[in-house]
Amino acid sequence: MDKLVIEGGNPLRGEVTISGAKNAALPIMAASLLTDERCVLHNVPSLTDVDTMIKILRALETGVARKKGSIAISGSFKKTRAPYNLVSTMRASVCVLGPMLARAKYAEVSFPGGCVIGPRPIDLHLKGLEKLGAKIEIKSGYIVAKAKKLRGAKIYLGGHFGSSVLATANTMTAATLAEGVTVIENAACEPEVVDLANFLIAMGAKITGHSTPTIKIEGVKKLCGVNYSVVPDRIEAGTYMLAAAITGGEVLVKGANPAHLLAVIDKLRECGINVAERADGIIVSRPTMRKIRPTALATLPYPGFPTDMQAQMMSVLCLARGISVITEKIYPERFIHVSELSRMGSRILLEGPNAIIRGVKTLSGADVMASDLRASAALVLAGLVAKGKTNIHRIYHLDRGYENIDKKLSLLGAKVWREKED
Repeated sequence: MDKLVIEGGNPLRGEVTISGAKNAALPIMAASLLTDERCVLHNVPSLTDVDTMIKILRALETGVARKKGSIAISGSFKKTRAPYNLVSTMRASVCVLGPMLARAKYAEVSFPGGCVIGPRPIDLHLKGLEKLGAKIEIKSGYIVAKAKKLRGAKIYLGGHFGSSVLATANTMTAATLAEGVTVIENAACEPEVVDLANFLIAMGAKITGHSTPTIKIEGVKKLCGVNYSVVPDRIEAGTYMLAAAITGGEVLVKGANPAHLLAVIDKLRECGINVAERADGIIVSRPTMRKIRPTALATLPYPGFPTDMQAQMMSVLCLARGISVITEKIYPERFIHVSELSRMGSRILLEGPNAIIRGVKTLSGADVMASDLRASAALVLAGLVAKGKTNIHRIYHLDRGYENIDKKLSLLGAKVWREKED
């Protein structure tokens, strides 16, 4: 197992190219099961989560070939059981449920796993599929779904903390081959959902309203294979934007779409960070003498501030001049990184879903433990600016969502490298 070692203190400067979005690529890969024709996906990042989805597709006896950022998938599958040993490692694995049910009228999928960031039930997934006519049972830790025929329906996908990206994806993919019209109310509006809808439309699906809370799907009898390029990763882009801000550098984040990052851009500007939008990306800069201003923010469903950027923003606010407040409204327990940031000298008080951050002048390098994907990124940002050396352990979390992060940071001037754990 590797650890990441960072010697802090170097402002980041230069250009970084953003990879394809993991959270778009995974549901799109699963949706390739909706056709028996070949789908070729481009701009697919090289990540362990993508590797896991490939293994799941191969476990279903689907042909998958990978080459230089592209993946070719033959949608024909002979098995309908997604096994525990793979699905339990990644929450997005559940996205194969809808496509398999739509094609084969039967699917067995283990309950999904992934990062430990609080309860993330799949009740909305099951609700959406049941409204389409599926009968669902839970047997020995597996979701067993069957249907003689799927029929369009009006479905409300409201959850306790708002809409669900993956539940919207599962319901939408299944509805593409259902008989009649399906209307999903309180659908997720995230760019990754829009990208999935655009992929399905390219396959021949009839979908309107994607990017709004009301998605309408008119079922078709058959979908075809396509060539499709995955949208750039807005969370990776946001992370590098914050890396430039926290280190007092200047970075062009190439491929970043400003329309996907409005809430992040707004908060950076509130904190006194320069953000310039360009045709090829976003430039973020902060003179090293300019102090970071404190702010208050709450995570919300898109287009609000992303929960997947909360931990990284907390690292930035640890160095703000004053008191900041972060309210986590999506996953209220998503504060595991606080204890590790405290090891580096931060001053953070937790009160329920609120983190009260009193800015400090400096952070100090330390041995810290990554608990989940975005917490790992937060520790990287803190390490980039901390005095001394930071050792980040259990970085397999980081490799789930950031392609070549150590190499990309090194090209921007960071002192960062991997070492084998003792």
